[in-house]
Amino acid sequence: MTEPLQIVLALLVAALMVVGALFSLVASIGLLRFPDVYSRMHAASKAGTVGSGLLLLAVGIHSGDLATFGRAFAGIVFFVLTAPVAAHLLARAAHKAGYRLSDASVRDDMNK
Repeated sequence: MTEPLQIVLALLVAALMVVGALFSLVASIGLLRFPDVYSRMHAASKAGTVGSGLLLLAVGIHSGDLATFGRAFAGIVFFVLTAPVAAHLLARAAHKAGYRLSDASVRDDMNK
């Protein structure tokens, strides 16, 4: 690879890693700060998925190997397809088990 292309790829990988780490940090802060199990699951599934996906993309680009990039991309697809579904099913199970919404919640659409 040429020198300018290596510099651009290194900067891209660094930016992806920093942004992915920030999304993961936001997800972990949401787990600590949000008032009920439903909003905590939302933070973990959305911000955690984006953070993990960006970190996997950075790993795939940094490797320089097509096979490793393919595995990283498959991991991203797996996260995007499974995390929201898992969070929805966990929230539904928590609702059926009797976990209450926080007082700040406006309405309960599953209580019908």
